Amino acid sequence: MTAADLIDAVRDDKQTELSRLGSSKTLYADTRGEMEPDAIHAAAAAREAAAVDTFEAWADDESDDAAGLFADAAADADGRLGDADPADRAFHMHEELDGLETTVERLGGLVGWTLVDKKVKEQLTGFFTGQADPQTASTYRSAGGEVVELREDAADLLDSTCDGDDDWDAAEAAAVAVVAAAYDDYVETLEELGVNPKDVC
Repeated sequence: MTAADLIDAVRDDKQTELSRLGSSKTLYADTRGEMEPDAIHAAAAAREAAAVDTFEAWADDESDDAAGLFADAAADADGRLGDADPADRAFHMHEELDGLETTVERLGGLVGWTLVDKKVKEQLTGFFTGQADPQTASTYRSAGGEVVELREDAADLLDSTCDGDDDWDAAEAAAVAVVAAAYDDYVETLEELGVNPKDVC
């Protein structure tokens, strides 16, 4: 297996979940139905703050290239926090990520995180485009580009780190579990709000 194979496998396995996470209902869930700019920014900041906490902890616990990659991921997320105060929000996805212990699991988990987060960034871009705020839309579009670059770096490190099928299986399982946790969060929140999570909009 290669990292490209792993990414394709996760996308295939979680195609429906990723599609629904790429709908506007993700922002609706994140804001608890408050679809206005300040709430959107606060929800986005909550995601970045959670990423900073997770990836900083990993960087402190790892060494060599993995530590550097996770530190870069944390720094990128910190740079995207901006001036918005993060909403008071916990994420099942980060609970899953925080439970990963080995380097290959964390690299796989990071890939899973990027697959979810890129979907969120696309929705943020679309929201502010619809608000006739091209500058903010461009900021979130650029943030999505950073996430893709991070996925590519994680893929490169997976290719050089994984040693045999057991490592690849562990990395793939971690990535799948992260996407599944994000989707479970999405479903639970929408159901609490009385919204059908299965209709993609």
